[in-house]
Amino acid sequence: MELSSNISAVVTGGASGLGEATARGLAAKGVKVGIFDMNEERGEMVAKEIGGVFAKVNVADNDSVDAGLAHVRKAHGNERIMVNCAGVAGGIKTASRKRDTGEIRAHDAAAFIRTININLIGSFLCASKSAAGMMALDPLSPDGERGLIVNTASVAAQDGQIGQVAYSASKGGILSMALPMARDLAREGIRVNTILPGFYETPIYEQMKPEVKENLKTQLQFPVRFGQPSEYADVVKFMCEHVYINAEYIRTDAGARMPPR
Repeated sequence: MELSSNISAVVTGGASGLGEATARGLAAKGVKVGIFDMNEERGEMVAKEIGGVFAKVNVADNDSVDAGLAHVRKAHGNERIMVNCAGVAGGIKTASRKRDTGEIRAHDAAAFIRTININLIGSFLCASKSAAGMMALDPLSPDGERGLIVNTASVAAQDGQIGQVAYSASKGGILSMALPMARDLAREGIRVNTILPGFYETPIYEQMKPEVKENLKTQLQFPVRFGQPSEYADVVKFMCEHVYINAEYIRTDAGARMPPR
């Protein structure tokens, strides 16, 4: 797919982190970008700076996604690219014991469900609804390509750490969707790929204590630094431009494997 002003994209979680970098990177290639996010102030600002459109969307809510797509499509036409970056993280063990009192607790059910709803179900809703819209479009090339969906999993899908059971389950689900989703949409000329980012300079990692970040750096092979969000965006653009990449996942992690904690 040639990235140009003839192409429209939607980026969820586009107000910050990997999503913001992706929105900016696509816009720099001329793509018309719609941003989904819950942070209205930040989302409007980013959209204005890149000449895009913002919609306040809860990706886990069916009606909210429908309304967001309608808003962006009214301005830009139907998207050819959907990039799912919206997500949440957290740290709760499957079951735990308080050191001071010995009290035993199971994982908070509401927290687990929230993580699954936003990360996994949210990605699915946006991908499915976007794919339905792409199916009505004319092909872009002799190959019959109509569009691309890029879902964001995490290295935690394969190397989940202590306390990441909900997060890893959600990201593992995203990774597992790649092949069947690509097979579902193959005849329609819609590709599906997945990115598994490692440690990136995003709001999630910026909140960590310096000593925690330094410990994580010891797991990196090369380069020994956290990734820049723009480097994630480069992978998205690469996936857009190379039509032969389909039903695939790519780890972008400097060769790291996550330790237990």
